[in-house]
Amino acid sequence: MTEKILIIEDDEAMQFFLSEALKKQGYRVIPFLDAESAFIWLEKERCDLILLDIKLPGIDGIEAIGPIRERSDAIIIVITAFGAEKHALEAIRKGAYDYFTKPFKLEEMEITIKRALEKHRLRRELEALKQRARESMLFPNIIGQSRAIKEVLSQVARVADSDVTALILGETGTGKELIAQTIHDHSPRKGKPFIKLNCVAIPEGLLESELFGHEKGAFTGAVSRKIGKFELADQGTIFLDEIGDMALSTQAKILRILQEKELERVGGTLPMKVDVRVIAATNKNLVSEVREKRFREDLFYRLNVVTIFLPPLRERKEDIPLLVDHIMEKMSKASGKKIYQISKSAMEILTEYSWPGNVRELENVVERAMVMVEEDTTVITPSHLPLHLRGLPEEIIFEFPKESASLDDAVSAFEKELILKALYKTKGVQSQAAQLLGITERSMWHRIKKYAIDIDRIKGLQDL
Repeated sequence: MTEKILIIEDDEAMQFFLSEALKKQGYRVIPFLDAESAFIWLEKERCDLILLDIKLPGIDGIEAIGPIRERSDAIIIVITAFGAEKHALEAIRKGAYDYFTKPFKLEEMEITIKRALEKHRLRRELEALKQRARESMLFPNIIGQSRAIKEVLSQVARVADSDVTALILGETGTGKELIAQTIHDHSPRKGKPFIKLNCVAIPEGLLESELFGHEKGAFTGAVSRKIGKFELADQGTIFLDEIGDMALSTQAKILRILQEKELERVGGTLPMKVDVRVIAATNKNLVSEVREKRFREDLFYRLNVVTIFLPPLRERKEDIPLLVDHIMEKMSKASGKKIYQISKSAMEILTEYSWPGNVRELENVVERAMVMVEEDTTVITPSHLPLHLRGLPEEIIFEFPKESASLDDAVSAFEKELILKALYKTKGVQSQAAQLLGITERSMWHRIKKYAIDIDRIKGLQDL
């Protein structure tokens, strides 16, 4: 299919020049002399790329980016006059893909447009893939298309149809509670209580009271009867998170419930029947815990009827783009702030990171980045991500000049120091250094020239 390119340029000679050049490349060109006319067209039509002049009558190019992005997902490339690069950089910050400075080489423009359109095609394919994934997934809250997560989904489907006890294993932050909730929601017990309790969040002396309840006067401070979690979960499901940290004495009482379907409140004497499905989870190796006599072997076998292992995020990195999209969509709905996209370089950083905190850590990082994004910007870039994800120290020490200096001089000195650190870290590879700092390669090149940084010397030092 022929790609459509909009040209918004008030200089008719330049517009004609661009139109003819792009038509020769096989593109369909739609020209406009002002932004307002383009807005009207975009209300009903779609295009793939927009060439946008900064200087326009009425609404200028910078102001036009927001309304364009509200109407279209097309890639935007801005055109600016020589010496006005600061406007182009502002446009990129607002969501433009790249910029050209007049006069520019036609060959350079054609290559950039070709690359931009390829990115646009891949982005639309990814969106279509994500949509198909959402439609085909039985459990829409469990995000992923990796082989590992598909195996988890298959197990969840089988377990949900039964009423057996289940044990969920996985590192902290892998989503064990979500899996337990999903099993309950698709089980015959759906609509009944789903009660959850984190075994390490309750002091050991109070855990039995939380689980089984207590009678009035059972211990100092027990001024009235308390209904425990198991009673509250009657006819439903109880989720015992971090069960591997439970005391042996409490484990024995859990075993009794699983075997005999009954409990006694703390301080009580009469057994009470309960009908509860138990789903437990832990980040510990229970086989080792049993061997070390820290976990009851009989309880382990009772819990281990069906085991679901949740892989760490580092073992299913292909799911990260889908997870990021899901997190942004969820937070956008909650906050009312829409983030249109995440830059390729930022996504690469998220994909390459090892995520020791798994999905929970990813969620925190993406939510933090969305908060850090400026109000007039629609793109998450590396600059919005924590420094440690970008391979930079969390604290960058800057020594203020001993002699008096202006603010501009101090900022320039700090900027130069940051650029040097990034270049040394990447062995002089400018594209990688730019990615670390969250700026474009063009911006990095301009700063290297501005501060007269000797790239060859930096590369030479790396070879010593």
